[in-house]
Amino acid sequence: MFTAMARRWFGAPINDINCGMRAFSRDLYDRLELRSLGMEFANEMIIKASLMGARISEVPITLHPDGRKSHGPHLRTFRDGWRTLRFYLIFSPTWLFLIPGVLLILFGVLGMGVGLTGTTIGGLRFETNTLLFSSVAMLCGFQAIVFWALASVYAVYSGLLPRSRVYDAFFRWATLERVVVLGVIGFVAGGVLLGSVMVEWVGTSFGELEFSGTMRRTVPGATLTALGFQTMLSGFLASILGMDRR
Repeated sequence: MFTAMARRWFGAPINDINCGMRAFSRDLYDRLELRSLGMEFANEMIIKASLMGARISEVPITLHPDGRKSHGPHLRTFRDGWRTLRFYLIFSPTWLFLIPGVLLILFGVLGMGVGLTGTTIGGLRFETNTLLFSSVAMLCGFQAIVFWALASVYAVYSGLLPRSRVYDAFFRWATLERVVVLGVIGFVAGGVLLGSVMVEWVGTSFGELEFSGTMRRTVPGATLTALGFQTMLSGFLASILGMDRR
């Protein structure tokens, strides 16, 4: 499983990522800047070398039992397996943050659409409760994407990961100014929706409001306001992390 993940996630051209028989140059070893203190050290070597575009090749070897019986094996299946999986996720912000975040936002946008229009699908009518679930999905998804951006910036500038095409394409577009403008637009749009509800409430002398119609503005308004505010702050934080060092 870990070999298949290494091939799929990091493009590692290997068939056994846990094989400990390795040969490497001193120059490459210095450039890898390996940091793991446990058994995931072997995985880090392959993953970083693959991400850096190092030349990797395999030759067949024969494994012989060493015959030592003084102590049992050090490997602990679940403990060491979890450590390795955790390491994979840390070194792949795209799979850990970006992909789940995009899926959550798509789910939230779809839910908002059917909830706002009161759509009936397969005998199920989607109303205001759908808006609440969709809002949570959009907020969580957006936060995951923000984590991807911040983790990527930190990883690149700290030397943990090399720059990728996705990273370069995203940050060529997502300049601080564009992100702030986008955040302001979302914040203002949400404020307008919430303000319309407040105006309506004042018009009733602070009495009761029609629930369904009000929620169709309140939930999207609150969601846009939160997303806009998070976008502005996240843009500045990403800029701080990615500030050029001389």
